Amino acid sequence: MSLSTHVLDTATGRPAPGLFVRLSRRAPHGFVPVAEGRTDGDGRIREWSPLGREWIADGDPRPGTYRLVFDTAAYLGQDAFFPEVSIVFTIRDAGEHHHVPLLLSPFAYSTYRGS
Repeated sequence: MSLSTHVLDTATGRPAPGLFVRLSRRAPHGFVPVAEGRTDGDGRIREWSPLGREWIADGDPRPGTYRLVFDTAAYLGQDAFFPEVSIVFTIRDAGEHHHVPLLLSPFAYSTYRGS
């Protein structure tokens, strides 16, 4: 099981490199950060940096509800209409690869379940 993301800047038609993303898992009292990363030159995060003991090596992400928060203000600028984008999704089958891309422009964004 693995999780990846990809950020495409639809205004430029290019990947969005260097964009900070935090992954959190829903817990009984809210979301708990479990990993983070920055998009590479191709706008992708394939491997995450674990945070604390919440991430189980080779066992995560396990089934549950997750949130990706993209720091879009750092990429688009401090006057960004969407200073961050939050995507909440559920993993049901831990054996599948999950790809959650973000299509980003200054005044719109979209996502979907990729492959």
